[in-house]
Amino acid sequence: MNLSSRLQKTNKNLEKARRYFKYAALKLTSKNHQKKKLNHLFDIYYTQASLYEKNDILQRVNYYNKLNHNFEIDKELPVHNVLNLKKTGSWFYHYDLTMQLAAFTDNLLFHYTPGDVQTIPCTPTFVKSRPISQENENSILLKLNTIRHFNFVDDPFDYAAKNDQLVWRGACHQPHRRYFIEHFHAHPLCNVGDTNKDAELGKKPFMSIQEQLKYKFILSIEGNEVASNLKWIMASNSLCFMVKPKFETWFMEGLLIPNVHYVELKEDYSDLEDKINFYQKNEDAAARIIKNANDYVKPFLNHQRELLISHLVLQKYFLMSKQPHAPNYFNLVSSI
Repeated sequence: MNLSSRLQKTNKNLEKARRYFKYAALKLTSKNHQKKKLNHLFDIYYTQASLYEKNDILQRVNYYNKLNHNFEIDKELPVHNVLNLKKTGSWFYHYDLTMQLAAFTDNLLFHYTPGDVQTIPCTPTFVKSRPISQENENSILLKLNTIRHFNFVDDPFDYAAKNDQLVWRGACHQPHRRYFIEHFHAHPLCNVGDTNKDAELGKKPFMSIQEQLKYKFILSIEGNEVASNLKWIMASNSLCFMVKPKFETWFMEGLLIPNVHYVELKEDYSDLEDKINFYQKNEDAAARIIKNANDYVKPFLNHQRELLISHLVLQKYFLMSKQPHAPNYFNLVSSI
């Protein structure tokens, strides 16, 4: 393992330790204390924010939570309780959910499915991911597994000085990933490889984010659902190449505009070589897309604003479920 790979692993371990500490500290504080902190956030955004800012916040709330009718918690399905929240799925899903529910003080029930969700639930349910669809109202997006999916970077390399190839590393368990590697692992314009230890064709060693940032073009390719590298690519000084996404998370991948926020590729990657050649020769066009991508990322870097939006998404869910004592700060329901 080289130095940049070791540093990436060390930084991730430090972040894990920070979250364990923060989780333990949360358990020692009262929910009333968390509620006061949240009230302070509401005060900032609803007394000092512009009308544009308030509308932008509510638009995001309504994108994540598309419910437009009341519903009842289905007791025939698995139900979770805010005041008795038990771990379901990995610890980092539980951590993120616990942090977002911290200020809710009442006995509120909800449906929740952790992990890589590829289908739309039969009843309104909190999820990390959902299919991009006009009919995904029951999939209520929360910001979950952030240690993996919201890993933004500071890119120290100028675009012009980067390597002219397309780079990608990942495990190719899915047919569409294997298809890509089969066709491009030996292509002269690509440095791509399957990191799966059992891989045969196109097997290459792990490459750290820092090493991938040295390339002008970085591929984002969905796995079971969203591609975990998309966020840090769009925060970098490199150009994101990808097929139009089929799934979305809190990052709102469904709002990304092809050839504005990323370079769109055909499903069979038959235009990959032409696209690389074009952007090699047209750095101004590449720079425009990179700037648009960087601008798209910026709102997600405001931790306090993100916390407020997360809380409003949860609050809307509880209000629409018609549970007693569901909170309604600043008459949110009349604004939805």
